[in-house]
Amino acid sequence: MNNQPVLGISGCLTGSAVRFDGGHKRMGFVMDALAKRVTFKPVCPEMAIGLPVPRPALRLVKTTVGDIQMRFTHAPHDDVTDKMTDFTAKYLPTIAHYDGFIVCAKSPSCGMERVRQYDEKGNQGSKVGVGTFTAALMEAYPWLPVEEDGRLHDPVLRENFIARIFALHELNAIRAKGLTRGALLAFHSRYKLQLLAHNQRAYREIGPFVASLHEWKDLDAFFVAYRDKLMAILKQPASRKNHTNVLMHIQGYFREKLNARQRSELRQVILNYRAGLLPILAPLTLLKHYLAEHPDNYLLTQNYFDPYPDELGLRLAIS
Repeated sequence: MNNQPVLGISGCLTGSAVRFDGGHKRMGFVMDALAKRVTFKPVCPEMAIGLPVPRPALRLVKTTVGDIQMRFTHAPHDDVTDKMTDFTAKYLPTIAHYDGFIVCAKSPSCGMERVRQYDEKGNQGSKVGVGTFTAALMEAYPWLPVEEDGRLHDPVLRENFIARIFALHELNAIRAKGLTRGALLAFHSRYKLQLLAHNQRAYREIGPFVASLHEWKDLDAFFVAYRDKLMAILKQPASRKNHTNVLMHIQGYFREKLNARQRSELRQVILNYRAGLLPILAPLTLLKHYLAEHPDNYLLTQNYFDPYPDELGLRLAIS
């Protein structure tokens, strides 16, 4: 199995000149930093259905009966919806092993949200549409991390997306090696603090489900159900409040090992993070320093400290 996460990506975001106007939308972070740590599999759905470069622009049209169709802007009765539907039906089964997907914002084929819709007379409607390809993608793989280039400029959404793709990659690797109860339980144990940071209520709810693992005869069925629950929790970005609770929880492991000055310093750094005066990297760095000096078997396994490669610099940008 590939030792890097495998991601689909709209071809134009890689720098390939595949857009309708012959241009591209290359993303610097994606191609200069993330590409070193993941394997990208580019696709341009519009070219895949046989359209040339350059080509007439497409738009989403809401018909009088409520259907959403892809039609050419200059020839509103020329419909390519069936071609796109046929392509996605053949393409989507081939990417079941993917760990994420990055799509192009506002595109009638690839946009993830807020794609403008038109009526059959050509009048502009609301920005409530989803690109035809991406709609099918998210319906087929509801657990798959999917983001668009525009949203990835938000440091919180970017960090959350990257954390999710590495989590799914690790989980998929367990399945590829052959599922065992021990491996599934060890995975969940590694992600406990990470889940707690994302959603405390959901963290408490998934616990009894995992505890029921011994009752499942079909481990693959458990895997599918667990994957859905895990990725749903991780999809909600971790809040400052939840991060603070997790940091305070970790602090408790060092209560008997640090002197009064160290305990006070650590608590103040965490409080300064909660107040927005420091990035989360500050308390995490201090806690990792103390963990190196005072190893704890449970904490050393926690994905929370290193959910993705440090060189991506994601925790430098988020508060």
